[in-house]
Amino acid sequence: MSVTERFRDFAASIHCAFKEGEPLSAYTSFRIGGPAELILFPQSAQMLRQIMSFCAETQTVPFVLGKGSNLLIDDRGLSGVTICTERMQNCELLSENEILCEAGLPLSKLCLFAQSHGLAGLEFAYGIPGSVGGAVYMNAGAYGGEIRDVLSCVTSADRLGRQHVHTRDDLELGYRTSVFQTNGEIVLSGIFQLDKGDPDQIRVRMDEILQRRKDKQPLNYPSAGSVFKRPQGYFAGALIEQCGLKGFSVGGAQVSEKHAGFIVNRGGASSSDVLRLIEIIRETVEKETGVVLEPEIRRIP
Repeated sequence: MSVTERFRDFAASIHCAFKEGEPLSAYTSFRIGGPAELILFPQSAQMLRQIMSFCAETQTVPFVLGKGSNLLIDDRGLSGVTICTERMQNCELLSENEILCEAGLPLSKLCLFAQSHGLAGLEFAYGIPGSVGGAVYMNAGAYGGEIRDVLSCVTSADRLGRQHVHTRDDLELGYRTSVFQTNGEIVLSGIFQLDKGDPDQIRVRMDEILQRRKDKQPLNYPSAGSVFKRPQGYFAGALIEQCGLKGFSVGGAQVSEKHAGFIVNRGGASSSDVLRLIEIIRETVEKETGVVLEPEIRRIP
């Protein structure tokens, strides 16, 4: 029996939904990515831990996918096992100023949940297109705020399916980085500690931030958000525009005409189109300005 067949049988035994040959372009904000050999959809942290334990038993290293908002997945797709957390969306109030939510919850839904309970502090994240797990993994941030400002602790699973609880100080949260990028653990859930506030005022702030996103970012085309990390002392988009690359295209991939820090999929863009465009941008910016741009999006595999 092949590993895929064993996983199919295992998924059925724990009542976990799965699909074979599913195009991953449907699960990424770039709308790019080939088929997954097998993709599992755990509905709870416990189910995900069972899957991780079975992965260890079969010596399988899975790829874990949230909302796919910061990824470039190869057009050839992914062999082996992919785990998608999109069905892990439980969210609840733990105390008058604490929210517990699972990794698959879209970040904007967490922001709306907090606002509805008069809890402030997450306004900066409204409109960030990722999941809670991805936001923790990348220490997502915008408009003066970061996840580490509001995160209290995280529950995770290691490669053997064992559960761990980490306080914020354990997480090595820095600019677009966390300990989860090196320790192999998967975010299961997080607790966010917020401040009491007026729901109407919180909503006004959220709407202001969302409007700023709409005004400045190319939300009318698929993208993976900011392509490059912010170089110290500079803004990546300004450097790219300065080099005359705004609107430059490779195949269906284009440097956004609205914000040069974004690469957009104008239709039919391949992963190789995006990679070639990133290479041209980096080479041009370094040659003309001396600044080396570091990609923020993750290339998979």
